[in-house]
Amino acid sequence: MLLKVAQATSACNGIRNDKSVALQKALNFYANTFKQANPMDETDRQILQILKDDGRAAYSDIGKRIGLSEGAVRKRIKTLTDSGTIRKFTVKVDVAEGAEAITLLSTNPSFPTLSVSERIRKIPNVETLYEVTGEYDIVAVISGMSVVEVNECVEKIRRVEGIVKTNTMIVLRSW
Repeated sequence: MLLKVAQATSACNGIRNDKSVALQKALNFYANTFKQANPMDETDRQILQILKDDGRAAYSDIGKRIGLSEGAVRKRIKTLTDSGTIRKFTVKVDVAEGAEAITLLSTNPSFPTLSVSERIRKIPNVETLYEVTGEYDIVAVISGMSVVEVNECVEKIRRVEGIVKTNTMIVLRSW
């Protein structure tokens, strides 16, 4: 289909009319659809790995490591952020300096898991949510500056409509 649109567009010999404009729009649509289906290349993966290892890495330092200019790295990170591949930049506090917990959550089957997850995501200190299979429906990773702060977050989660059971584990050590 993309090839046919490209051939038809070039057949217009540079003349701009309604047909050529429509064909160009279709070509752009399919090109963007293909881009969205395959948004990351190996360079993007390298950038993500560097940011996972050091979220404070400077654009220029990343560029030197992978052979790109600072501007190219900045543009790629913006694209990854705009597309939702990078969801947030955060500070990970060592367990010795704060507290972290993993909370397993069961939901009432009459409440859509997605709507329950959306309400939980809005609670402060909830770092990550996973919808999972098995005995529990949702896993929440919670962090705070103290166990008290983490516990307050767990209590807020327990009050979310649709939650029927929780199982919380405080993280003792992480690597």
